[in-house]
Amino acid sequence: MTPYLEWVEAEVSFGDQKILESLSLSVQAGEFISILGPSGCGKSTLLKVAAQLQPLSAGHYHCAAQEQGFVFQEHTLLPWLNAQENVELPMVLRGEIAEKISEQSQRLLAMVGLEGKEKSYPDQLSGGMRMRVSLARALALSPALLLLDEPSGALDEMTRNQLNDTLVNLHQTLHFTALHVTHSVHEAAYLADRIFILGGHPAKIIKELRNPLPRPRRADMRDSLEYHHFTVECARALRLS
Repeated sequence: MTPYLEWVEAEVSFGDQKILESLSLSVQAGEFISILGPSGCGKSTLLKVAAQLQPLSAGHYHCAAQEQGFVFQEHTLLPWLNAQENVELPMVLRGEIAEKISEQSQRLLAMVGLEGKEKSYPDQLSGGMRMRVSLARALALSPALLLLDEPSGALDEMTRNQLNDTLVNLHQTLHFTALHVTHSVHEAAYLADRIFILGGHPAKIIKELRNPLPRPRRADMRDSLEYHHFTVECARALRLS
């Protein structure tokens, strides 16, 4: 089966400093992949390569997705637009018809649990709510590939779990391919089909872990022994990286 995303012996350098080296990784359509590694190890650089925002210094990258959505660690919402207008912005810029824009934005805000908050401005929303608006906006153009750069990194544990439950439901409903970077073992173990440990200086893929948890994922799986054992396995692999 032809990979949907593929890196082959990929390298990224900034001047004399090599960030990624001999990195090979393939992703199939519909997978949810987490890249797990310590802060500063090159995870975000890998994501920028996936978004074709960062060229390779050597090697090859292939992406079959025609449309991509990107969710950053900070919400990046425009403060003078309300929640619905922020979600609608990509569709307005694309020139979609007004009726479709309104229907799609309301549907997505409902899917991320913000029905009734359409007219609220970013400064009237909690951090978790702002990130949900960012997620809805990233999905506005129905991307086949969703790129997630630690979107829950600044959230408290309860809010992070709620956001991740929303991500699980969106992935199950919309069937996009997801590439997600995080330094959280528990988050990766709950979300991903496969986890790749990134480590070293310069960074490369140290280990691949296949998630034993079945789909669809449920919040109560966080209490299971299977989940606990997998997080321990991930933490051990991360520690050895």
